Amino acid sequence: MFGAEKGKADRLDGKGLSIGVVQARFNESITDALALACKSELVRLGVEPGSIEHVLVPGALEIPLALQAMAEKGGYDALIALGCVIRGETYHFELVANESAAGVTRIALDYQLPVANVILTTENLEQAVARQTDKGVDAARVVVEMANLLERLG
Repeated sequence: MFGAEKGKADRLDGKGLSIGVVQARFNESITDALALACKSELVRLGVEPGSIEHVLVPGALEIPLALQAMAEKGGYDALIALGCVIRGETYHFELVANESAAGVTRIALDYQLPVANVILTTENLEQAVARQTDKGVDAARVVVEMANLLERLG
């Protein structure tokens, strides 16, 4: 059984991992909560606080460029994109949501690097608040598991 040789605890062991986090400042109260939950979970999973590089960018559309710079720099086992796009009255919501997601995915594929895309796309602020902690935790778990998987497949 391929993949079954490692238990859940091994998949979520962050010891020795270096993680880059890119956070959008737009909707900062939400993205700050995402970042806090994410970094707390990374540390809980064994990632050393000094092995987490956290940078801020203006908004969701700037996240892929910062991720690309981190991927180019090297030294990261995984990256995390944190942002929040809340639907407004114009088409801009769809543009930002779609283009930021496509950019994040492209970085993961181009650099063969796990990237957790936690750019929330919600209808309203209440939906964003309801997701901010759980999705931050999810981001940490995803990158730790995927970094370990790619190391094993490597």
